[in-house]
Amino acid sequence: MKKTLLSLAVVGLLLASCTSKSTDTTLSGLVKKNFQTEKDGKKTDLYVLKNKAGMEVAITNFGGRIVSIMVPDKNGKMQDVVLGFDSVQDYINVPSDFGASIGRYANRIGKAKFTLDSVEYKLPANNFGHCLHGGPKGFQYVIYDAKPIDDQTLELTYLSKDGEQGFPGNLTCKVTFKLTDDNAIDINYEATTDKATVVNMTNHSYFNLNGDPTKTILDNLLTVNADSYTPVDSTFMTTGEIVPVKGTDMDFTSPTAIGSRINNYSFVQLKNGNGYDHNWVLNAKGDVKQIATTLESPITGIVLNVYTNEPGIQVYTGNFLNGTVKGKKGIVYNQRAAICLESQKFPDSPNKPTWPSAVLRPGETYKSECIFAFSVKK
Repeated sequence: MKKTLLSLAVVGLLLASCTSKSTDTTLSGLVKKNFQTEKDGKKTDLYVLKNKAGMEVAITNFGGRIVSIMVPDKNGKMQDVVLGFDSVQDYINVPSDFGASIGRYANRIGKAKFTLDSVEYKLPANNFGHCLHGGPKGFQYVIYDAKPIDDQTLELTYLSKDGEQGFPGNLTCKVTFKLTDDNAIDINYEATTDKATVVNMTNHSYFNLNGDPTKTILDNLLTVNADSYTPVDSTFMTTGEIVPVKGTDMDFTSPTAIGSRINNYSFVQLKNGNGYDHNWVLNAKGDVKQIATTLESPITGIVLNVYTNEPGIQVYTGNFLNGTVKGKKGIVYNQRAAICLESQKFPDSPNKPTWPSAVLRPGETYKSECIFAFSVKK
């Protein structure tokens, strides 16, 4: 009898161990406990969304970051298609935008200031004299309050206080991630304010559809549904112009390998951007049902369609990744190991009144949507 009880106890421990392992380790190999810490009086964690098709998305509430996305390739093998870190401490210690829910204002605000209702607001300058991604302590470094809604939905909220990083108004933000059964990540942003302000939120995932960040994304095929773009100067700031892409290296109206023209620095825009780091003016004009961009890996067959209700999308080809950062599984991230596709208001819109407005006033609700829809081309 004692032997039987002992055997049952051993089996029980083994089962408990297996259950714990399956619960604490994601399909992408992330360990949940490595994302659990306390910072600024708030707790961080890792939240895992799964759908009926087997797709998995892991998100941490530190910066509202997508840490991993596991999708099937053309052979049915699951691939992790975004860059990131294996632990929250790496996100805390190594400044980056990997996978982050960016705010209060994604992209750049010129000379780190803007005027609203005759009041000038000065912001911290953290990029060539401009304010980039909400400043050096933007939303990518805050801890969102997390509320899992169900197995496929996560809600994150954050109160950005009046004066935070120089922006006016107490801004109450909500980011909802919903993983659909047809392998799409539907991201919805909402915000309200008690004082006139500007807001422009986005997701800053670094995609590598090859599933192998030791290799670049230069062979990936990119299509951008845009006939024009906003040029930048040598400080990456928009000039105020809207220029046709036709006949230039900015033309991605048909599928084109990212690397086919990226090093043509005789074209001043590629020189100024150190590659592609530009805002395209989308033909969809806010219609979330129209494809904004398409990315395809010729190696894995994985296809990413991006949809948004925003007027623009920033295409950034990882130009400043320089081999100094080690990401998940100890992989070194070299230049152009990934591409970012950031839905947005145009950069520096608060200083360019003829462009789509980023102003939010009391009584209004800011709403923005971006859908990352994955499929396979065999």
